[in-house]
Amino acid sequence: MTAEHEPLILDLVEWVARQPRPYSQVMEAWRTSCPRLPVWEDAVDRGLVARRADGSGDPLVSVTPAGLDFLDRHGRQVEMAG
Repeated sequence: MTAEHEPLILDLVEWVARQPRPYSQVMEAWRTSCPRLPVWEDAVDRGLVARRADGSGDPLVSVTPAGLDFLDRHGRQVEMAG
């Protein structure tokens, strides 16, 4: 992981923290084929977001407690939906 894309990881985690998102929507917005910019992969590897089945066939991506702590440590306040 490099410091250059840390702000992008924060943006991804903050976006997911507002409300769980369908996996397909997250992949459309955040997946990249650039090996130098693995934002989604780093967020998952660090346990900041997680996929979970919701029965609809498209898993939901939600923020984890570690992700909320990560946002808090970086001064990002998130108002979660629901």
